[in-house]
Amino acid sequence: MIGGRIKMANIDLDDIERRMDGALDALSREFGGLRTGRASASLLEPLSVEAYGAQTPINQVSTISVPEARMLTVQVWDQGLVKNVEKSIRESNLGLNPQTEGNLVRVPIPDLSEERRVELTKIAGKYAEQGRVAVRNVRRDGMDQLKKSEKAGDISQDDQRLYSDEIQELTDAHIKKVDETLQTKESEILQV
Repeated sequence: MIGGRIKMANIDLDDIERRMDGALDALSREFGGLRTGRASASLLEPLSVEAYGAQTPINQVSTISVPEARMLTVQVWDQGLVKNVEKSIRESNLGLNPQTEGNLVRVPIPDLSEERRVELTKIAGKYAEQGRVAVRNVRRDGMDQLKKSEKAGDISQDDQRLYSDEIQELTDAHIKKVDETLQTKESEILQV
Protein backbone atom coordinates (compact mmCIF):
# COMPACT_ATOMS: atom_id res chain seq x y z
CA MET A 1 0.00 0.00 0.00
CA ILE A 2 1.25 3.45 -0.90
CA GLY A 3 -0.66 6.46 0.47
CA GLY A 4 -3.79 4.35 1.05
CA ARG A 5 -3.76 2.89 -2.47
CA ILE A 6 -2.52 -0.44 -3.69
CA LYS A 7 0.37 -0.27 -6.14
CA MET A 8 0.33 -3.15 -8.58
CA ALA A 9 2.58 -3.82 -11.52
CA ASN A 10 3.38 -0.51 -13.24
CA ILE A 11 0.26 1.34 -12.08
CA ASP A 12 0.69 4.01 -9.40
CA LEU A 13 -2.57 5.89 -8.83
CA ASP A 14 -0.84 8.35 -6.47
CA ASP A 15 1.53 9.30 -9.29
CA ILE A 16 -1.39 9.76 -11.68
CA GLU A 17 -3.15 11.97 -9.12
CA ARG A 18 0.06 13.96 -8.51
CA ARG A 19 0.44 14.61 -12.24
CA MET A 20 -3.20 15.74 -12.50
CA ASP A 21 -2.62 18.06 -9.51
CA GLY A 22 0.38 19.44 -11.41
CA ALA A 23 -1.92 20.35 -14.30
CA LEU A 24 -4.16 22.25 -11.84
CA ASP A 25 -1.13 24.05 -10.38
CA ALA A 26 -0.03 25.12 -13.86
CA LEU A 27 -3.54 26.44 -14.54
CA SER A 28 -3.46 28.45 -11.30
CA ARG A 29 -0.14 30.02 -12.34
CA GLU A 30 -1.58 30.92 -15.76
CA PHE A 31 -4.64 32.47 -14.12
CA GLY A 32 -2.39 34.43 -11.77
CA GLY A 33 -0.99 36.28 -14.77
CA LEU A 34 -4.44 37.29 -16.03
CA ARG A 35 -5.48 40.76 -14.98
CA THR A 36 -8.53 41.41 -12.92
CA GLY A 37 -9.54 44.88 -11.76
CA ARG A 38 -7.25 44.60 -8.71
CA ALA A 39 -3.47 44.82 -8.41
CA SER A 40 -1.70 41.51 -7.78
CA ALA A 41 2.03 40.82 -7.66
CA SER A 42 1.40 37.61 -9.63
CA LEU A 43 0.46 39.81 -12.60
CA LEU A 44 4.14 40.68 -13.21
CA GLU A 45 5.75 37.39 -12.09
CA PRO A 46 5.64 35.74 -15.55
CA LEU A 47 7.66 38.64 -17.04
CA SER A 48 11.34 38.34 -17.92
CA VAL A 49 13.87 41.16 -18.03
CA GLU A 50 17.05 41.48 -20.10
CA ALA A 51 19.65 41.39 -17.30
CA TYR A 52 23.36 40.69 -17.46
CA GLY A 53 23.11 39.26 -20.99
CA ALA A 54 20.23 36.84 -20.29
CA GLN A 55 16.46 36.83 -19.87
CA THR A 56 15.88 36.79 -16.11
CA PRO A 57 12.55 36.50 -14.23
CA ILE A 58 11.52 39.94 -12.96
CA ASN A 59 11.33 38.71 -9.37
CA GLN A 60 15.06 37.84 -9.49
CA VAL A 61 16.08 41.47 -10.13
CA SER A 62 13.44 43.28 -8.06
CA THR A 63 10.79 43.16 -5.35
CA ILE A 64 7.15 43.46 -6.46
CA SER A 65 4.74 45.02 -3.93
CA VAL A 66 1.08 45.99 -3.83
CA PRO A 67 0.92 49.25 -1.81
CA GLU A 68 -2.73 49.86 -2.73
CA ALA A 69 -5.58 48.17 -4.61
CA ARG A 70 -4.82 49.72 -8.00
CA MET A 71 -1.03 50.11 -7.83
CA LEU A 72 1.98 47.83 -8.09
CA THR A 73 5.51 48.92 -7.26
CA VAL A 74 8.66 47.24 -8.50
CA GLN A 75 11.77 48.03 -6.43
CA VAL A 76 14.67 47.26 -8.79
CA TRP A 77 17.84 46.25 -6.96
CA ASP A 78 20.32 47.35 -9.67
CA GLN A 79 19.98 50.92 -11.00
CA GLY A 80 21.29 49.72 -14.40
CA LEU A 81 18.27 47.44 -14.87
CA VAL A 82 15.51 49.98 -14.17
CA LYS A 83 15.03 50.85 -17.87
CA ASN A 84 14.92 47.14 -18.81
CA VAL A 85 12.30 46.41 -16.13
CA GLU A 86 10.20 49.36 -17.29
CA LYS A 87 10.53 48.22 -20.93
CA SER A 88 9.54 44.64 -20.04
CA ILE A 89 6.38 45.84 -18.25
CA ARG A 90 5.46 48.26 -21.04
CA GLU A 91 5.90 45.59 -23.76
CA SER A 92 4.18 42.82 -21.77
CA ASN A 93 0.84 43.17 -23.60
CA LEU A 94 -0.88 43.67 -20.23
CA GLY A 95 -1.92 47.24 -21.04
CA LEU A 96 0.23 48.72 -18.27
CA ASN A 97 2.04 52.07 -18.31
CA PRO A 98 4.90 52.05 -15.76
CA GLN A 99 6.43 55.25 -14.33
CA THR A 100 9.98 55.35 -12.97
CA GLU A 101 11.19 57.22 -9.89
CA GLY A 102 14.84 56.30 -9.25
CA ASN A 103 14.98 52.55 -8.56
CA LEU A 104 11.20 52.36 -8.03
CA VAL A 105 8.87 51.59 -10.91
CA ARG A 106 5.23 52.46 -10.19
CA VAL A 107 2.66 50.51 -12.19
CA PRO A 108 -0.88 51.92 -11.94
CA ILE A 109 -3.54 49.33 -12.74
CA PRO A 110 -6.12 50.97 -15.03
CA ASP A 111 -9.78 50.00 -15.05
CA LEU A 112 -10.56 47.23 -17.51
CA SER A 113 -12.85 48.13 -20.38
CA GLU A 114 -15.82 45.83 -21.02
CA GLU A 115 -14.18 44.71 -24.27
CA ARG A 116 -10.92 43.83 -22.46
CA ARG A 117 -12.86 41.92 -19.77
CA VAL A 118 -14.55 39.77 -22.42
CA GLU A 119 -11.19 39.18 -24.11
CA LEU A 120 -9.64 38.11 -20.78
CA THR A 121 -12.48 35.66 -20.10
CA LYS A 122 -11.83 34.08 -23.51
CA ILE A 123 -8.12 33.76 -22.66
CA ALA A 124 -9.07 32.23 -19.29
CA GLY A 125 -11.25 29.73 -21.16
CA LYS A 126 -8.31 28.74 -23.36
CA TYR A 127 -6.10 28.22 -20.31
CA ALA A 128 -8.82 26.08 -18.72
CA GLU A 129 -9.11 23.96 -21.86
CA GLN A 130 -5.33 23.43 -21.83
CA GLY A 131 -5.70 22.28 -18.20
CA ARG A 132 -8.47 19.85 -19.14
CA VAL A 133 -6.34 18.47 -21.99
CA ALA A 134 -3.38 18.00 -19.62
CA VAL A 135 -5.59 16.08 -17.16
CA ARG A 136 -6.98 13.91 -19.97
CA ASN A 137 -3.46 13.18 -21.22
CA VAL A 138 -2.51 11.89 -17.75
CA ARG A 139 -5.69 9.76 -17.81
CA ARG A 140 -4.77 8.35 -21.21
CA ASP A 141 -1.26 7.47 -19.99
CA GLY A 142 -2.75 5.68 -16.97
CA MET A 143 -5.21 3.74 -19.13
CA ASP A 144 -2.38 2.75 -21.50
CA GLN A 145 -0.36 1.45 -18.53
CA LEU A 146 -3.39 -0.59 -17.44
CA LYS A 147 -3.85 -2.15 -20.87
CA LYS A 148 -0.15 -3.05 -21.09
CA SER A 149 -0.19 -4.58 -17.60
CA GLU A 150 -3.27 -6.64 -18.41
CA LYS A 151 -1.80 -7.86 -21.71
CA ALA A 152 1.43 -8.79 -19.94
CA GLY A 153 -0.60 -10.75 -17.39
CA ASP A 154 0.49 -8.54 -14.46
CA ILE A 155 -3.13 -7.74 -13.50
CA SER A 156 -6.46 -9.45 -14.07
CA GLN A 157 -9.25 -8.05 -16.20
CA ASP A 158 -11.24 -7.30 -13.03
CA ASP A 159 -8.32 -5.34 -11.53
CA GLN A 160 -7.94 -3.49 -14.81
CA ARG A 161 -11.62 -2.43 -14.61
CA LEU A 162 -11.25 -1.36 -10.98
CA TYR A 163 -8.19 0.75 -11.80
CA SER A 164 -9.93 2.19 -14.86
CA ASP A 165 -12.84 3.29 -12.69
CA GLU A 166 -10.49 4.91 -10.15
CA ILE A 167 -8.55 6.75 -12.86
CA GLN A 168 -11.83 7.96 -14.37
CA GLU A 169 -12.98 9.22 -10.93
CA LEU A 170 -9.68 11.12 -10.53
CA THR A 171 -10.11 12.58 -14.01
CA ASP A 172 -13.69 13.68 -13.37
CA ALA A 173 -12.73 15.30 -10.05
CA HIS A 174 -9.83 17.21 -11.61
CA ILE A 175 -11.88 18.37 -14.61
CA LYS A 176 -14.52 19.62 -12.14
CA LYS A 177 -11.79 21.57 -10.27
CA VAL A 178 -10.64 23.12 -13.57
CA ASP A 179 -14.22 24.21 -14.31
CA GLU A 180 -14.68 25.65 -10.80
CA THR A 181 -11.37 27.54 -11.01
CA LEU A 182 -12.39 28.95 -14.40
CA GLN A 183 -15.77 30.06 -13.06
CA THR A 184 -14.08 31.85 -10.12
CA LYS A 185 -11.56 33.56 -12.40
CA GLU A 186 -14.25 34.68 -14.86
CA SER A 187 -16.29 36.23 -12.05
CA GLU A 188 -13.14 38.08 -10.82
CA ILE A 189 -12.46 39.40 -14.31
CA LEU A 190 -16.06 40.51 -14.94
CA GLN A 191 -16.44 42.13 -11.51
CA VAL A 192 -16.58 45.91 -11.98
